[in-house]
Amino acid sequence: MNTEYQNALDYLYSFVDYSLKHASELAKAEFNLDRMRQLMSLLGDPQNDYPIIHIAGSKGKGSTAAFTASALRAADYKVGLYTSPHLQEFTERMQINGVPIPQEAFAALVEEIKPFVEQVPYITTFELATALGFLYFSRQQIDVAVVEVGLGGRLDATNIVTPLVSVITAISKEHTAVLGDTLKQIAGEKAGIVKDDIPFVASPQKEEVVSVFDLRAEEMDAPFTLVGRDVHYKIKKRTIDGQIFDVWFEPRGYEKAMKVRLSIPLLGDHQVENAVTAYAALTIARQRGLVFSAPHIKQGFIETVWPARFEIFQEKPLVILDSAHNPSSAHKLLQTLDTYFPKESVVMIFGAGEDKNIAKILKILAPRIDTVILTKADHPRALSAEELRPHADQAGLKSEGIEPVEAAVARALEIAGDEKIILAAGSIFSTAAVRAVLKNK
Repeated sequence: MNTEYQNALDYLYSFVDYSLKHASELAKAEFNLDRMRQLMSLLGDPQNDYPIIHIAGSKGKGSTAAFTASALRAADYKVGLYTSPHLQEFTERMQINGVPIPQEAFAALVEEIKPFVEQVPYITTFELATALGFLYFSRQQIDVAVVEVGLGGRLDATNIVTPLVSVITAISKEHTAVLGDTLKQIAGEKAGIVKDDIPFVASPQKEEVVSVFDLRAEEMDAPFTLVGRDVHYKIKKRTIDGQIFDVWFEPRGYEKAMKVRLSIPLLGDHQVENAVTAYAALTIARQRGLVFSAPHIKQGFIETVWPARFEIFQEKPLVILDSAHNPSSAHKLLQTLDTYFPKESVVMIFGAGEDKNIAKILKILAPRIDTVILTKADHPRALSAEELRPHADQAGLKSEGIEPVEAAVARALEIAGDEKIILAAGSIFSTAAVRAVLKNK
């Protein structure tokens, strides 16, 4: 890591970084868009220099963004992709055509914006990162950007954009200290990304969430497309190498439903749902001026890469990396395990932050777990193995507490031998740490 890049990171992290804060501090956070609008104005509003597909949601927004960006790349667009958090390196958050911003370019941009940042009191790390992403994309003259919301939607730093299409993936209870205690409240925050007269697309949702979205669509006069109601799909084949499915829009009048057959390498029914959501968003983006064809979508979907989402990292022993960190994603992980590996015993490496519903996550996964190895990644919000243990006991799981992550991975390999599956799950920083250890082996 070069010195300028490390200095740039140190500078960014010297501001308020809510991703590293405890839930109690998050609840007191002063979220609004005024600082972001002021900073972007000082930088010349680079976010207005290219069309944007804007994606919010509790789960699946990163995968949906990856599918969308990959399809646009296949159509020979120069595509910016802004996501968070990163898996291994901060620069992964801002990519062009799958390549993260070079560390030197990142450091230079940070230096350049410092005089403007001084004019905006109380700016946060995420706001700065988002501004850097928008500025980098503009400087590189991209054709289109796919932008993932950080937290919530209405008051998220990314919500200063006027997108080509807004997208909301699956909604579940998360960040309740900030977003609200009920699904309706959370849905209202997510729906804050829907703009006047701008179409929006949503993944299948619970009825109470759909009612919030329908009302928002009416208020904003925004054409609303809901997967499961306006767009349908059917999974045709599941293998360890990927999934094949048909997708079609609800026919109107005397139209015949035109089915498109697509393939994706990501596993799990929820990933098909994410891909269908991306397909619907792309179809609407095409109606609004982007130029590409069904073969581009097919090629882009097949080529999509999104690590640590039921990623089969190696085969002997079989290692699966996942980032299930709430009850909803734990259910999806369990379903995917049962679909692809119904009989195998599983040794799980698990680490999580204090803001997660750990007892419930472990209880959901418990029927498939032989042993859970509790560990702690190097992250301010990470709980220690001993702090995690009562949750494992509550779920009735046989557990071992092992720190650091390197030792936890070694122990998992020892227990698993060639017979059992090793599964890493929990907060993304924990799975990222396991992935880094395995990559270095």
